[in-house]
Amino acid sequence: MKAMVLHAIGQPLRFEERPDPLPGPGEIRIRVEACAVCRTDLHVVDGDLPDPKLPIVPGHEIVGIVDRLGSGVTAPAVGVRVGVPWLGHTCGTCPYCRTDRENLCNDPLFTGYTRDGGFATHVVADAAFAFPLTGFDDPVHAAPLMCAGLIGWRSLRIAGDGRRIGLYGFGAAAHILAQVCRWQGREIYAFTRAGDDAAQAMARSLGARWAGSSEDSPPDLLDAAIIFAPVGALVPAALRAVRKGGRVVCGGIHMSDIPSFPYDILWEERQLVSVANLTRHDAEEFLGIAPKANVRTATTTYPLERANEALADLRAGRFQGAAVLIP
Repeated sequence: MKAMVLHAIGQPLRFEERPDPLPGPGEIRIRVEACAVCRTDLHVVDGDLPDPKLPIVPGHEIVGIVDRLGSGVTAPAVGVRVGVPWLGHTCGTCPYCRTDRENLCNDPLFTGYTRDGGFATHVVADAAFAFPLTGFDDPVHAAPLMCAGLIGWRSLRIAGDGRRIGLYGFGAAAHILAQVCRWQGREIYAFTRAGDDAAQAMARSLGARWAGSSEDSPPDLLDAAIIFAPVGALVPAALRAVRKGGRVVCGGIHMSDIPSFPYDILWEERQLVSVANLTRHDAEEFLGIAPKANVRTATTTYPLERANEALADLRAGRFQGAAVLIP
């Protein structure tokens, strides 16, 4: 197999050949067709997330074909297209796993962080955390659904049933979520970096009622806001933008420090909450909804060996939607 491998924090990934991996008990091997590049991959490479397993193959928005089964595995079968997300394994026995909150598992494994991921031609995954993608015929366009889509969906569920939804950071997750919100009959207000006309135009093309800078005030108070950009300064801005009783959801795994803010923008029962990882129920639910909502992902493709370029372009905001590596 071939893979892009991180050996040291802050260093470029290395293109390497490795022995073909073999699935262990309860595992499957997948021939990777596509792997989207997530901002969390940047956090792993840049050292924002502590203690990755090094060396590590990043990548956790994986789509591919099962080509070998480990012992005890009967499904998914060889030849089935599956998707593999960030949460790659849970213990099943801790208090969180036993109460349907496996996203908070005390002893998890994360794809592309503590177990090898999809920046490769092949990857081994826990069969219980690989989701059949029946009806998803385009692996490139399906790949961003496996994190940007799933975390976006969980964030929206936690945001509640409000009609006016603000999305801070209009990248891979937001451009998927905007389509779901429009299908649900909600109004989208898109917040981007100042001067990012392309992202604002994309938001409007996807049905956003308003698009502007994160420094701007929206024309209407929001029922809820979801922050995807890893910028702590957006938290006070979003609190100011939501109505009484509104909710601000932090959808990223890493964020810069949140600056101090006056209590009066939190008062009146506004809520500030975070989203951590996902559950298999989230995946099953969202993968059933995405085709009904006619979700279409905007993608920029790169060959596997140009993963460092894809990461640099993501860091600099040089494309709209999601980058996808193709082995």
